[in-house]
Order: sequence, then structure tokens, then C-alpha cells
Amino acid sequence: MTATTTAPVATSPVRAAGAPNARLRAWATRAPLLPALVFMIVVTQLPFVATLVISFFDWNALYPDARRFTGVDNYRQVLTDADLRHSVGTTILLTATVVLVSLVLGLVLALLLDRRFKGRGAVRTLLIAPFLVVPVAAALLWKHVLYNPEYGLLNGLLSYVGGPQPDWISGTPLLAVEASLVWQWTPFMMLILLAGLQSRDPQQIEAARVDGASDWQVFRHLTLPHLRRYLELGALLGSIYIVQNFDAVFTITSGGLGTANLPYTVYQSFYQAHENGLASAAGVLVVLGSIVIATFALRVVSSLFREEVSRA
Repeated sequence: MTATTTAPVATSPVRAAGAPNARLRAWATRAPLLPALVFMIVVTQLPFVATLVISFFDWNALYPDARRFTGVDNYRQVLTDADLRHSVGTTILLTATVVLVSLVLGLVLALLLDRRFKGRGAVRTLLIAPFLVVPVAAALLWKHVLYNPEYGLLNGLLSYVGGPQPDWISGTPLLAVEASLVWQWTPFMMLILLAGLQSRDPQQIEAARVDGASDWQVFRHLTLPHLRRYLELGALLGSIYIVQNFDAVFTITSGGLGTANLPYTVYQSFYQAHENGLASAAGVLVVLGSIVIATFALRVVSSLFREEVSRA
């Protein structure tokens, strides 16, 4: 028998020397991002880990020495407590109502602004303005300028025409909160849908009109299918922010009259009842729900990017 030996393959000195240089270049490219990464970890991830740890303890801030490990008891209480379940239902109802109404109004405004008319830029700027107002300031504006039963603008208009003088916040508290949020989030939906309208293929619209399609047929068969991704994106992003809304509930109703949503309930548990463990468990559930919604939002955004790349 004859043994066959394989000669070792010589490594090119240029290639061997180039590997460390490539790694150095890669690290040099990432180095400017490291401070931002460290800052993000310190500001967001470490507090979340601390909240996650605290959520497994029975920890009342008034009795710090009496804290004890309870496992998932706080999560069980969050999911079984009647008040907390009611706040979850209020959060779902508030979010769904605000998102749906804002989408419909935003679509109507986007269709109007997609047309050419004199002063369109000024009108667009005025319609965007509510979204730029600080949330607390917007809630105070609705509470005192519009809803106040004595000097509010709504009752002033009703008084001018001889109508009733209702107490809007006491009579329809949840509707009062929803109206202020719809006013603030409709411009956001309008901007997303307006971007979708302006990305349509004008040749398809022109061909449909040449074939005798009416405005409703163009909207139903061309515009609406094209806007589906943008409607999904607006609904998901709006849900992420509105499900965490605290300002309007705290400012307008202070969580009373059945308007306490989950973020406000977390605030009550932490700052008023001093139940750190229970509040942390509720906060973790809010974060997990937001992550689920954000995952769908990122998928929609990535699909939009792929469509734009394929169209280009």
C-alpha cells in the first residue's frame, strides 16, 4: 500500500494580514455607535430588568423591610383583580375607538389634501398642528377651553343656539377622553395615508378613468387596496402609542368615572398604593403587549420598504 499525503496549503501572507485589518475596519465603523448603544442599554434595558425582578416580589414602599419573593403571584393578581381587568377593558376600548375614528378622519383629510387647490400648504400645516401640541397641553385645552360647563366653547355654542348646557366630563367621561385623543392623532394618520396616496401610480388612475371608471370605483378598486399597508401601519403605530397613553386620562378625568386605563392603574398602584411589585407586574404586561404590537408594525414597515424597492 502506498500512503498518500496531502501537502499543507500555504496561507497567503497578504490574506492573513488583511483579516486583522478588516476586523479593525469593522470595529472602527461600529465604534461611533457604541456610546449610543451603551446609553440605550443603561436607560432602557437595565430599568426594565429591574422592573422585571421587582415584579416577582411582594414589595410595598411603606414597608421596605417586609418585602418577600412571591413568584408569579403579582401577575396572577393583575390578571384576576376586577379593577385591573376593568382597566384592561377600558384600555382596549379606548385604543380601538381612537385608532378607528382617527383612521377614518385621517383618510378623509388625506383624500382632500391629495387634490390641488389654492392654499393647500397652509391648510396642511394647520391640520398637522394638533399632533405637534404637547399631550398634557392638549388635554388641558380640551378640559378647560372646550369642556368646561361654565365658560367652555362647546357650551357657549350651545347657549348661543338655545341648546342644553351639559357637563361633558361628568356625563360622557370616556367619550371626552376619546375625543381629545382623536383630535390629536388624526393628523398622524393623515400624514401616513397622504404619503400612501402620493405613492400611487398615476398611470393606473388615468387608465381607469379612460376606461370609464367613476371616482368611487377608482377609490374602491385602486386606491383602497394600495392604502391597505398604510392603514395597517397607521393602526399599529397608533395602537402602540395610545395603549400607553397616560396624559389625557390623568389630566381630564384623573382616572375617575370608569376611565382608568392600564397605565393610569399602574400609576395608582405605584404612587398612591405604593405597591411596587404589583405595579411592576402590570407595567411588564403593558411592555409585552406593546412589543407584540410593535413586532407587527415592523413587519408592515419592512413589507412597505420591499414594495418600494421592487417598484423602483
